[in-house]
Amino acid sequence: MARVSRLEPSLSAATTGLVFFDALNGYLHSGDPKKEAFLAERSILPNMQRLLAGARGVGMTTFYPCGAHADDGSDTVLRLTDTDMDLGEGGGADKPIKPRFTKGSKAAEIAPEVAPAQGDVVIPKRRWNSFHQTDLDLQLRVRGIDTIIICGGSTDVGIASTLFGARDLDYGIVVAQDACYSMRGNNNEFFMTRVFPRMGRVMNVDAIVALMKP
Repeated sequence: MARVSRLEPSLSAATTGLVFFDALNGYLHSGDPKKEAFLAERSILPNMQRLLAGARGVGMTTFYPCGAHADDGSDTVLRLTDTDMDLGEGGGADKPIKPRFTKGSKAAEIAPEVAPAQGDVVIPKRRWNSFHQTDLDLQLRVRGIDTIIICGGSTDVGIASTLFGARDLDYGIVVAQDACYSMRGNNNEFFMTRVFPRMGRVMNVDAIVALMKP
């Protein structure tokens, strides 16, 4: 029996999909001056736009896993955690972690600079892992896609969770390191240097675009 492999270095639109994880207004246009400056200093949104332009230039489909939590919290489980989402005080019974944005809100809309085009696929999700009880795997498989390029944030939350899922589903993985982000200490660097290189390829946007082909 032939062994399945993901050893092709080029990124063909026929077998590769671009995944924009939570590319939402609430994250990319938060209104928080500190976060806005953080993203601007790292050119996160321009890098995402260059990646998207490269994908569209070769006819590659883009997938948008987007948080779609119910307003009433009915699809959210409250649990005890040691900290809040930003590793500060919180997580107790009096202040459990909750989704920051809910379905239908302006904050939960995809940022207009990287909005989907005809043929792209929006994937509503309710957990960090974009594959968990969504149709992302199906949408990739029916198109013959076996490799994903991923960008967005946060690196240490949804990006990491989605990539662990992708690896277990045997997808080839390319991480756009300069189009991913986390504001939590050195978490972004840790995943980019210590975790993701064992799961796939970690590359900058220009290198990824250079490998794209129709």
